[in-house]
Amino acid sequence: MAKKIERFGLPAPGATPAAKAVKADGWLYVSGMVPKDKQGDIVYGTIKTQGRQALDNLMDTLRLAGYEPKDVVRVTVYLDDARDFAAFNAVYREYFSTEDAPARVCILASKPTDIKVELDCIAWKAE
Repeated sequence: MAKKIERFGLPAPGATPAAKAVKADGWLYVSGMVPKDKQGDIVYGTIKTQGRQALDNLMDTLRLAGYEPKDVVRVTVYLDDARDFAAFNAVYREYFSTEDAPARVCILASKPTDIKVELDCIAWKAE
């Protein structure tokens, strides 16, 4: 049973009730990060452009909660087009080292907008 639950990046009133991340007993669960800028607008472009923005958002959320990429245990990647797999991996390598590589799943998932990628993660570190 969690001793303490902390929520990071709570939504504005009236928005979808989903925090950017929730921490419980050292575990951090990060919600789906999409390629949106700080104003909440979709960043259009190639999978590399959108992947970099989604990964920047993931890294910002990790830092907000006091975590680092090396604390990430698992990443789930949702791609809109399987042909983007190699190009997305080229960007992904910029954010996660080989030595601290998390487990990863990549799923083909269509999106209701022009978003090419979404990702979430689970991280852990000792409290």
